[in-house]
Amino acid sequence: MNIVLLSGGSGKRLWPLSNDIRSKQFIKIFKTEDGQYESMVQRVYRQIKKIDSDAKVTIATSKTQVSAIHNQLGDEVGISVEPCRRDTFPAIALATAYLHDVLGVPEDEAVVVCPVDPYVEDDYFAALKALGEQADKGEANLVLMGIEPTYPSEKYGYIIPVSKDEVSAVSTFKEKPDTKTAESYIAQGALWNGGVFAYKLKYVLDRAHELIDFTDYSDLFAKYDTLTKISFDYAVVEKEDKIQVMRFRGQWKDLGTWNTLTEAMQDNAIGDAMMNEQCSGVNIINELNVPILAMGLHDVVISASPEGILVSDKEQSSYIKPFVDKIDQQIMFAEKSWGSFRVLDVEDKSLTIKVTLNPG
Repeated sequence: MNIVLLSGGSGKRLWPLSNDIRSKQFIKIFKTEDGQYESMVQRVYRQIKKIDSDAKVTIATSKTQVSAIHNQLGDEVGISVEPCRRDTFPAIALATAYLHDVLGVPEDEAVVVCPVDPYVEDDYFAALKALGEQADKGEANLVLMGIEPTYPSEKYGYIIPVSKDEVSAVSTFKEKPDTKTAESYIAQGALWNGGVFAYKLKYVLDRAHELIDFTDYSDLFAKYDTLTKISFDYAVVEKEDKIQVMRFRGQWKDLGTWNTLTEAMQDNAIGDAMMNEQCSGVNIINELNVPILAMGLHDVVISASPEGILVSDKEQSSYIKPFVDKIDQQIMFAEKSWGSFRVLDVEDKSLTIKVTLNPG
């Protein structure tokens, strides 16, 4: 299986643990069997390899995330680096050219594309493998994963299939609706569009050459900053007639806010933290070397890092972005391929930094 993981975004909604170079996929909150913690990208990569140990994984990302990826996954994972942000169609076109021209993947092989940060179980990755196998058949130019809705969400686009079969032709696509409209879509058998799809490599290369004047990967990379920002859905998906959707009925969550992220935490507290028995629905993540004590709180998230401290009602935590936008602060923590650094103190004429090197 050839799989491209799209790793983008900066961390506004999960401040203070995330910042402009430490996105949510690198935050280590998922407890492993040995009692350690792993990040979303580590969890997803491990799950892929569990389902298909021979899977060729390439991460499409910006240059600001390369060091963190190598730090958490090692040097074996492939990385297609965007010189600058140009939305999902240029990113996928560049990654596809990278697979073909740099890694030597043949044009007739299937490629599966999905976000790097879904909170899912192993059956999701088994479904990804089946998605690639369906694309291999050549019955459609694109095969989408349609996720069975669990509620009428306003956050996702919807796919209307022709039938309720496991694999169906697509009737139409719908943009993110209001709740009432979403209810009507679901009544029609609509599926969430989770941004997951598969295609034969040649198909996307051909679409890329139709829209972009380039010869190969190196040429596309060199011209990347001149490309128009455009989504893959708009450039390709919505214009394709030969398209199928495959149903996925398993668990699928987008952990994009503190409210949803804390639902996935196995431990109520990570780091040096305590709370009394009168607390309920409280989650604490503390990356500082000073303790946090919570008393008598309900449905609150407390997060502390070198970037700052957040104390918020869980429902209100979804609205932190405009406030975080007002915070003007240098990066206080970052992971690099060689380890990490943390800023301990900032003064007018001095800067104190703690550097941690990886073994070896």
